[in-house]
Amino acid sequence: MNRLLPVLTILIAIVAFWYAMAIHMNAPWQNQLNARADLVDVPFTEFAAQTWAQDKPVLPAPHQVVAEIWNATVGLEITSRRSLAYHGWITLSATLLGFAFGTALGVLLAVAIIHNDASDRSLMPWIIASQTIPILAIAPMVVVGLGSVGLTGLVPKALISMYLSFFPVVVGMVKGLRSPEAIQLDLMRTYDANGWQVFWKLRWPAAMPFLFASMKVGIAISLIGAVVAELSNASGGGLGVRLLTGSYNGQTVQIWAALFIAAGLAAVLVAIVGAAERWVNTRMGARA
Repeated sequence: MNRLLPVLTILIAIVAFWYAMAIHMNAPWQNQLNARADLVDVPFTEFAAQTWAQDKPVLPAPHQVVAEIWNATVGLEITSRRSLAYHGWITLSATLLGFAFGTALGVLLAVAIIHNDASDRSLMPWIIASQTIPILAIAPMVVVGLGSVGLTGLVPKALISMYLSFFPVVVGMVKGLRSPEAIQLDLMRTYDANGWQVFWKLRWPAAMPFLFASMKVGIAISLIGAVVAELSNASGGGLGVRLLTGSYNGQTVQIWAALFIAAGLAAVLVAIVGAAERWVNTRMGARA
């Protein structure tokens, strides 16, 4: 209970602030609606309820977002193209595939960098420079370019997710693989260990905390990449498409519902990576 109380306090404060801001931001339009209906001197409680019940509010109230999420998930068939569960699964598939590619690429690049000085000097600057290019500029080119050669659907989105997620893995693994101290490396040489044994018995275990920390960042940013890629391909479905169609039609409640589903997916994925980290630590004999 002592742990839950601060969290609940912050949550209640956020919800209260959200409701207050919904009144403030929706009030101008509600005043216009009331003026057209010749409604004057509306009590504040009634006026607040009106601002929380608009069809296309500037800022939807929390209960509107929750209702939209419920209606668009539980209230619809999962195969319906209006279902957030359907679109969430598309985004999740691209996220997981891109994350797997990005993690594998990041680990391989990190291994090459720490074992070869030329790779360190040549690869690392380009890896860093690659992240200075706005993903919104790259995504349409990737989607259109791959579509021209017949690659559509999941692959282009997964590649964009990979492009974002490999970077934290590279940086984290390079740091982790270089974390053993010189005295530890000297001890391995004293035992006549070869390069593979040094890597597998010393460098790799030492890099595990860095790998999982990087993967937590990578899985979240991979989902962002999938959503951005979906904004460039409205026909493929996904939460990004729901955001796009909601923006076109002024359906702010739909936009917020899709955002919360995306945030929930990211939180679950990060928690899964955290659970995998604890399992690996236990298997390696680390203390809890």
